[in-house]
Parts: sequence; structure tokens; C-alpha cells
Amino acid sequence: MSKDRPYPGKRIVDVGVLVLVAFPAVMVGLVCAAAVKATSRGSVFFRQERIGMNGEPFMVWKFRSMAAGDNPIFPDATRITPVGALLRRFSLDELPQLINVALGDMSVVGPRPTLAYQVERYDDHQRRRLAVRPGLTGLAQVSGRNSLTWGDRIDFDVTYVETQSPFVDLSLIARTAWTILSGDGVEGHPDDDPLAMVDPHEAVDPGEADEAS
Repeated sequence: MSKDRPYPGKRIVDVGVLVLVAFPAVMVGLVCAAAVKATSRGSVFFRQERIGMNGEPFMVWKFRSMAAGDNPIFPDATRITPVGALLRRFSLDELPQLINVALGDMSVVGPRPTLAYQVERYDDHQRRRLAVRPGLTGLAQVSGRNSLTWGDRIDFDVTYVETQSPFVDLSLIARTAWTILSGDGVEGHPDDDPLAMVDPHEAVDPGEADEAS
């Protein structure tokens, strides 16, 4: 049977995880924010419109990891700050997305939120990944992360939609800890992937790439 909606109680799982991690997340976040502010010009945070559940747009929060100014959709290593590189390596740039989870825009576990131009290219099967809230981590993130093609990532996301449960979420959270520590798949972003390539005729706001971690 299709599960093209969040499983009952998913929000309770999200809130429970938020309560458990709130204090350490705030402490680590303060250190990250201070490091970003002390080492580069510009805002501590980076916000960008992404597409969430049922195709609804929302603003995602991240710690800024690139130099202030217009940046390419996909990361240019020369624009990533030294502190930003460290934050990306351990996925700490994504920590402010706990704010999105608290607001109900995101879940702890789910498909990573992508940009509007990418969603416009989805076929009917791929659009099923929008049946649940996007997540901080997900099946694709523990199955290859940025080393995967976008098509493969979306297939993993649809598999998650079909198999989601509290047990699956807790299992993926545990697996994420190892993925972060090992650095598996942290480098990448295939820039010749049809689902990810930016069409020069499309209007796409400059910004940081989706870090599918």
C-alpha cells in the first residue's frame, strides 16, 4: 500500500528528537555562529527558498559557508570559507534547519529540500518525494549522499516515502551519525546531471547548493 503522506505520529517523533537535542544543538550552534562571524564578512545565516511537502515553498536556514555575495548554485571551492569547509565536512552548516523542524517546514528525517527549478523537472514518480516534509537527513543521505546522481537520490527518497515508520526514522538517524563521522559522500554534486544542471535560460537565484547530507 502506498504511503504518500507522513506516517501517523511523525510530528511527535520530530518534537521528541528536538527536545532531546535542543540544549547541545544550541551550544554547538553558538560556537559555529561565532566562528562564522569572526572569520568572514557577512551574515551568520544563509536563507534560501526551497520546496517542501506538497510543493509548498519555504525558507531554509543554514550557517553561511561561502563568501558573502552572489554564489553559484553548485559550490565553487574557491568561494567556500575555511570555517565553511569545516562546517560542511561535519554537516554543521545544516544545524539551523532544526529551526525549520520546529516551525513544521521540515522533519528530522525525509528527502532533502531542493530548489524550484529542480522540482519542475520531476516526473510523476519523482514528485512522490514531495508527499512528506523534507528532512535534515534521509535514506539518500546514508546511501551515498552527494556521490549519487540526482535520479538515484530521488529513487531513495521515494523508497523512504513507501517504507517510512518511526523505526525507520530512528534507524536512519543512527546511521546518519556514522555517515557524518566517516565523511562518506560529503564531496560531490555531479554538475552534468540533467536533473541538477542549471539551464542558462531559466531564472535561478544565485545561492549555495543543496547539501544533500
